[in-house]
Amino acid sequence: MNLKKMKMAYKRYVKNFDDSLNDVRAKYDEAKLEIVSLVESNAVDQDHKLLNRMYKISSYWLEVWKNEVLIKEGVNPMGLKHIQQVTFYQCMCRHIYKDRYPEMKVIDYSFQNSIVSIVHFNLFGWAKEEQIFFDFIVKYLGDNLMEANDWNQHIWFLVELYLQYTNQTIEGTNKYVHLAVKSALTDREQPCGLIPEELGIYREVLEQWNTPDVDEITHLIGRMSEHHSMLASELGKSLEFGNYDYAFYPYEILYLLHVRKKQGLPNPSRFDDFLMNSPEAKMNIQDPEPYPEWDPVLRMIDDFYRKNYPEYIPNHHGVLFE
Repeated sequence: MNLKKMKMAYKRYVKNFDDSLNDVRAKYDEAKLEIVSLVESNAVDQDHKLLNRMYKISSYWLEVWKNEVLIKEGVNPMGLKHIQQVTFYQCMCRHIYKDRYPEMKVIDYSFQNSIVSIVHFNLFGWAKEEQIFFDFIVKYLGDNLMEANDWNQHIWFLVELYLQYTNQTIEGTNKYVHLAVKSALTDREQPCGLIPEELGIYREVLEQWNTPDVDEITHLIGRMSEHHSMLASELGKSLEFGNYDYAFYPYEILYLLHVRKKQGLPNPSRFDDFLMNSPEAKMNIQDPEPYPEWDPVLRMIDDFYRKNYPEYIPNHHGVLFE
């Protein structure tokens, strides 16, 4: 691995969020004005705009998170929690339009983001919302609400690890899940050509993730970290970990450490590599993590859908995120 190249990429990663919070806040405020207008006029005929503006809420909290952790080198994951909550509600609101606008594309709405969010729900200990989210993913996997044609190996690693840890299945299995999903989507003539055939280092980790041998898991995590770091070094390119949202946030490794800890398995006491000592890897995540205070714009959107759509999924589950 080219350490110099990786550190240069990291500097660009941090710089990307330096002094940008005010600009994103302005876009958030602009979206808020439009959302308030739609909600106050109860504009049901135009309410798909509420869903299409939700990414601005997520973008704002991404900036808050990066400003706190990367720029100030703090340890508070508040912004990260808000991002995952917005992803949940993007799915819940997208469900409203599954028949009315079946081909509607929503910014930042993807299978990848959904998997990232559900493992964070598990990491945070948000059990009620996690189960609702999991049921949604399984029910709509592959169709217009949850297209699963995803080429990211680490995402399929997270899917399989999550299923094995929680003792659940997708397409009847929790092993080689990417291949089972690919086969099922092929049979249903749904897009699946990008789903990888192999998972590389992640397959090796899946075979040994619950080993009691701390030296063995330390070695595997080291290889995962090197793999992640090499891809993050290509910041800005179309590669795994090449985007500015999570490039140097090793959430797949942190989730592995979490599930091992919950299973009573030993984890390394320290890490020597750059990635695992980055500010985002050092965040203080409690067990369980308290729910964030509601974003007022997101709360407004949730209240609107609860009022106007009896079929809105959160209506069937009472109070959420409190």
